[in-house]
Amino acid sequence: MMPTNESVRILLADDHVLIRHGIKNIMKKDSRLCVAAEANNGKELLSFLDNTEVDLIILDISMPGIGGMEAIGIVKSRFPCIKILILTMHKNKQYFYNAMSAGADGYLMKDDSDEELLLAIEKVIAGKSYISPFMAEDFADDVISMYRNEKKSPFQELTRREKEILQLVVKGYTSKKMAEHLHLSQRTIDHHRSNLLRKFNRKNSVDMVNYAVRNGFVTSE
Repeated sequence: MMPTNESVRILLADDHVLIRHGIKNIMKKDSRLCVAAEANNGKELLSFLDNTEVDLIILDISMPGIGGMEAIGIVKSRFPCIKILILTMHKNKQYFYNAMSAGADGYLMKDDSDEELLLAIEKVIAGKSYISPFMAEDFADDVISMYRNEKKSPFQELTRREKEILQLVVKGYTSKKMAEHLHLSQRTIDHHRSNLLRKFNRKNSVDMVNYAVRNGFVTSE
């Protein structure tokens, strides 16, 4: 939540006067929000920051001269405590990823409602990230796809036998005891253990066990 007794100083950076006027009207719904300055472009924005105390910048991506994307990086390097909320017409996911990677704290669409703007400001000022509902579904799909396809866990790459041996390693079985338990040669067991270390990218069995248990791949019971 935003501080109840402190005002939030906001700099509006958009080259469209009507957009800035509309934002100011919406902000009147919350007495804690005040406009500290307005900028038509990135150059003006950076100039204001040298002389104006600001908590949050509501920033358009497409501005003449120093654009919003470039401005994000400059602001975050010079004023890391200032929050940045992108307010844009761009629904392209690449714009979103580029902005958030550059250091933006939130991404709001100009099609979003008045209530969404106020909610976004509150979330960002509280130190949280905010994603427009227009982008959230696509973003969620990308995250799910990334974890299903591009970032498979090491456990998913293990064979049935390797999973079995991993569980025995966690239980404290020696290679000799595993060989007897599984009716395999000790050389075969050692080969599987070597593969486990490689797939988990661990240097030794203790490190591998701690990693596997910590990430929920196996239980220590």
